[in-house]
Amino acid sequence: MKKARTASLTLDDFLPYRLSVADNVVSQRIARVYAAEDGLSTQEWRLIAVLGEDGERSQRELVQRTRMDKVPVSRAARSLEERGLVRRATSQSDARSRRLTLTASGRGLYRRVAPAALEAEAEVLAELSPAERAVLRSLLERVERAAIRALERPL
Repeated sequence: MKKARTASLTLDDFLPYRLSVADNVVSQRIARVYAAEDGLSTQEWRLIAVLGEDGERSQRELVQRTRMDKVPVSRAARSLEERGLVRRATSQSDARSRRLTLTASGRGLYRRVAPAALEAEAEVLAELSPAERAVLRSLLERVERAAIRALERPL
């Protein structure tokens, strides 16, 4: 019989914790841009950013693209629709599916806020050289792909 291994967890050395803390702090900094000026939540901004970049998408596609749960995506979509920033329409091919697109007001908000979000990102990354930024981006993409593969495997 194998002896149970005792794990010693130190949060500051635990990658998921470090990623979560970094995400929270960076997201809070970027959120100042769209929350202060336009009263948007992080989830609402993510939908606007995806729709501004990708164009019309279904709620299912937004869930996949943002990796957010479907309930926050649905709430954010509904809120954006109520504010006149997004138009939600029933899909022609699937009556259960909703297609979202930015309204003229939503496109204007995206064009106004995106440059400020990029400025906030540059502020957060200012201590990294361009080469370090590229390495960080590459490493994060690799970690994300590995996590996605792990999620797809059965338990």
